Amino acid sequence: MKLHSVRVHPSSDSLARADQLAHAIAEVAADPVAVDADVTEMIINRVIDNASVAAASLTRRPVVSARSQAERHPYSPGSTVFGLSSDARFSPEWAAWANGVAVRELDFHDTFLAAEYSHPGDNIPPILAVAQHAGRTGAELIRGIATGYEIQVDLVRAISLHAHKIDHVAHLGPSAAAGIGTLLGLDVETIFQAVGQALHTTTATRQSRKGEISSWKAHAPAFAGKMAVEAVDRAMRGETSPTPIYEGEDGVIAWLLDGPDAAYEVPLPATGESKRGILDTYTKEHSAEYQAQAWIDLARKLHHEYPILVEHPENVGSITIHTSHHTHFVIGSGAGDPQKYDPTASRETLDHSIPYIFTVALQDGSWHHVDSYTPERAGRDDTVKLWKRVRTVEDSEWTRRYHSIDPQEKAFGGRVEIILTDGTVISDQIAVADAHPLGARPFAREQYVAKFRTLAEGVLEQAEIERFLSVATRLPELRADELAGLTITAGPGLFDGIVTPKGLF
Repeated sequence: MKLHSVRVHPSSDSLARADQLAHAIAEVAADPVAVDADVTEMIINRVIDNASVAAASLTRRPVVSARSQAERHPYSPGSTVFGLSSDARFSPEWAAWANGVAVRELDFHDTFLAAEYSHPGDNIPPILAVAQHAGRTGAELIRGIATGYEIQVDLVRAISLHAHKIDHVAHLGPSAAAGIGTLLGLDVETIFQAVGQALHTTTATRQSRKGEISSWKAHAPAFAGKMAVEAVDRAMRGETSPTPIYEGEDGVIAWLLDGPDAAYEVPLPATGESKRGILDTYTKEHSAEYQAQAWIDLARKLHHEYPILVEHPENVGSITIHTSHHTHFVIGSGAGDPQKYDPTASRETLDHSIPYIFTVALQDGSWHHVDSYTPERAGRDDTVKLWKRVRTVEDSEWTRRYHSIDPQEKAFGGRVEIILTDGTVISDQIAVADAHPLGARPFAREQYVAKFRTLAEGVLEQAEIERFLSVATRLPELRADELAGLTITAGPGLFDGIVTPKGLF
């Protein structure tokens, strides 16, 4: 990898384009390097993973709403929308929007955590939508997705957004634009302008993931993908971006991030170097914020090892979770959000509450993407009482491991200490989730396929499940006319009785 130095420059510097981060990103996107075989295999896995979580969310209100908006924008050649027939085509930016919401609604797909947070699978909907519309092949789609993952992972490694309360989708706009640029074989200048425009239109505050979390949590990444599609369209027409978008004295870094004295070192592949960022990412076994994954696994382990915790919750005096700074302050009691202890809170809020998640997983010994979040489950009296006894604290060692660049040491868990009313102490720890590449049961193709079958059951007909898996696993060989097969069509009657919301369109 080659480190790209980034700092704020006054306008008088007239910073050359070749020295700007957006230009370096564009050069990576335009590099015609081949995609490695193991990267291709992982891209197939993530295409399957995205379809899994989209299937499980097809009838949820935000997804119905976004899909109804896309349906008002039919277009030819166009792109497909999850849930609808593959023969129905829609404007690519609206397809990217609808599919992005479907993928993100349950917070159940892949993740990469470093200086910033991210769900790199959010790159797939906009890149796929453009590929279908533009008549590209499966091999070209793979190249675009490899770039989208690479750029997002590299930005996430180096530049923290959350520290300044900027939402993590500010890294997604540029990565998706870069991926689309690779897909279409655009020149460096056009991709450069698209990356800048995408960043400029996707910098928003983190309030979307704070306090009473709304359905915008799922819409925000889809909006970034939609903006990336539109940015590429404008750039292809010759329209330009604010420049330098990152380094300018009134740019993103100077006013939204670390300020005029900031300096970053962003790792990017050198010319001719493979884009392998996707291999450093990991998916979810459970439908919850990624930093909760390991805690669900530890809680279900304790459920089976210590029956007293389940059979006599009244004997639990306190539960203290020692974890990283990020986990404590984002989904733990360190956030200071009373909603994280509110049994009437929204699903989006509960999936960002480690006190709630640990409590339910401990009591049930399992986790379910629907049942674990129902108002009845959240409001159960014994759950609420135990939930109130759970708190998180930051542990400097787990914070250090969270930020480690050594994949063998990097961790997203911590240690739990449960003190019973008689003084007995039960303590255990976990570093990574069971499904993590270094976990107890790492996900491979078999697990991705099983996840798809599980989440698609009762949503898609069996023939549709088999058809999609057949198409997805042949991704590198797909012709342009076969790319529409990378969608899923809901089973008969699934949408019956669902009220489609009305808006402007």
